[in-house]
Amino acid sequence: MASSLNLSTVRIGIIGAGSWGTALANRLAANGLDPAIWDLDTELLAALKRDRENRKYLPGVPLDAGVRIADTPAEVVDGADVALFAVPAQHFRTAFLSAQPAMKPDALILNVAKGIELGSLKTISQIAAECAPGHTFVVLSGPSHAEEVGLNRPTTVAVASADTEAEEFVQALFMSDVFRVYTNSDVLGLELGGALKNIIALGAGIADGMGFGDNTKAALMTRGLAEMTRLGVALGAKRETFSGLAGVGDLIVTCTSMHSRNRRCGILIGEGMPPEEAKEKIGMVVEGITTAEAAYALAQKHGVEVPITEAICKVVRGELGPREALTNLMRRPRRHEAE
Repeated sequence: MASSLNLSTVRIGIIGAGSWGTALANRLAANGLDPAIWDLDTELLAALKRDRENRKYLPGVPLDAGVRIADTPAEVVDGADVALFAVPAQHFRTAFLSAQPAMKPDALILNVAKGIELGSLKTISQIAAECAPGHTFVVLSGPSHAEEVGLNRPTTVAVASADTEAEEFVQALFMSDVFRVYTNSDVLGLELGGALKNIIALGAGIADGMGFGDNTKAALMTRGLAEMTRLGVALGAKRETFSGLAGVGDLIVTCTSMHSRNRRCGILIGEGMPPEEAKEKIGMVVEGITTAEAAYALAQKHGVEVPITEAICKVVRGELGPREALTNLMRRPRRHEAE
């Protein structure tokens, strides 16, 4: 399918008008395309039409004139060659099923959200394969805060698909002087890297909120990366993917930036705010909280040791306080670093 499309005439429908969906709509429009965008929030859509700016999720970034606002999920994907999903992982299945009847049979599915579905413990590509096995799937991931992409700050990400032509097609759609895209054949690795780093970012934020310093954060990030890699490989991902943009790259940016909802939520928890209250105060989806539950369940299912994920999971459940969780981690039995 991808090889037969003309980049200048390709039609793209974006489901999800949050900060990331909006930033990518602008990015595609800047490349000469005219994407359509839709969201379940009708008030948000009305505001986008009125203001030509996403003041709720991406303030200060005008919506490109080439971006069209659709009124229904059917309208946004009608005739689209690419259906781009930018909705939280826990809502992907519902969003996909609502749009699927209007999709072209050969429409390419591009997911840019990060997370693991609770209950099924499936990644987005696995959900898509279950719901519509005939569609080609591509994932885009990497260190890419929407706020900076919206301001055209130089950004680099990776895309992956089982179909080489499809991933190269998506690479070509997005490539520009400010947005560089690498291809990567490891779909599962990109998905897991993008999802699991949110757990570690939540932990890094908790450490920041408790008043700890760079040593603590560096330890969390380094051992967190080892944990992400260990679980990812056990689930079938490639080890080297976690050393790339969707692994260590995304981990760095999410653990160190105030753009990160997961880090900000962690800071509030570390300062003493109950996890549920901290989540509500952020006002947007905090994927690290739900992903911690899903990842811990996957680790238990596959017999993988994930002490940081386990500790964070217990903190957000209210089973442990942040200081007790940290003490438990520091008192773990002595190990070789490679273990």
